Amino acid sequence: MFAFAVRRILQALVVMVVISFIGFSIKFAIGDPVRDLVGISVSAEERAEIRDQLGLNDPFMVQWVRFMGNAIHGDVGRSFFFKKPAMDVIVSKAPATLELVLVSSIIVIVFSVPIGIFCAVRPNHWLSRILMGLSIVGVSIPVFLTAILLIYVFAVELQWLPSYGRGETIQLFGFWESGLATRDGLLHIILPSIALSSIMLPLFIRLIRAEMKEVLETEYIKFARAKGLSPRRVLYLHAFKNTLLPVITVGGVQLGIMIAFTILTETVFQWQGMGFMFLEAVERSDTSLLVAYLVFVGVIFVIVNTVVDLVYGLVNPMVRVAGRK
Repeated sequence: MFAFAVRRILQALVVMVVISFIGFSIKFAIGDPVRDLVGISVSAEERAEIRDQLGLNDPFMVQWVRFMGNAIHGDVGRSFFFKKPAMDVIVSKAPATLELVLVSSIIVIVFSVPIGIFCAVRPNHWLSRILMGLSIVGVSIPVFLTAILLIYVFAVELQWLPSYGRGETIQLFGFWESGLATRDGLLHIILPSIALSSIMLPLFIRLIRAEMKEVLETEYIKFARAKGLSPRRVLYLHAFKNTLLPVITVGGVQLGIMIAFTILTETVFQWQGMGFMFLEAVERSDTSLLVAYLVFVGVIFVIVNTVVDLVYGLVNPMVRVAGRK
């Protein structure tokens, strides 16, 4: 396990270097931050002076090496627009995105597991056919269209739920601005979380169904039934446990993707999270904030994938993570 941890740390460092290099490679193609900061009334000489102060006139490699040196000490740049450390901006926006992803993940888990198992055990049932048909529709509809439909039905026509914003929030632990601790915040998160889960939920239903059907045809399941074990024990203890391995693999990757790409959902619902911040940074040419965001998301992916590898051994003791080549 120690050797595995060392390898993962080295891989994480390589990934971070590559991500930072890619971010710096593309930041010059998205606009001039000085132009967006000062407007058109500032002379060319003053703009050049500002660029010198910000270090934007230095060669690419000089800027990148300077960034890497500062990142080692926890400084990933300073936002041009917010005029404060980029990581502080990201941390202030992270609770909104993480809470949205958390609620969406709970929705996916709560509904995909029983529906996937039911469709695998009773594939010819009329309800299974309807659910599998709806899952195809769910995968095919873009998330922004689902979000618009939800707003139209539940916010405009029925007027049951709010259509935008986070609602009332409170400070938890002195730094976490949470909307899950208030009734208004819970009402505001319902539609965005359903919209965000609309793509992942059908995918996991079909994945659990396919894996469960395959496991139910294996010899050890037939042997367990022949021994006289109860159907519930065979299904949930033996079959479902082995179904979890590919589900955890896909789930870990999809969790990172949900955190990184909540842009459409947050834009439609005006949800003030990291995805909405990313679009604002692109519009304002806030390249320092963009690079910091890429590094932050890269760290999340590395952590999630590492946790997924470690969970393998808990789900199936036959898997030896430390012995992988």
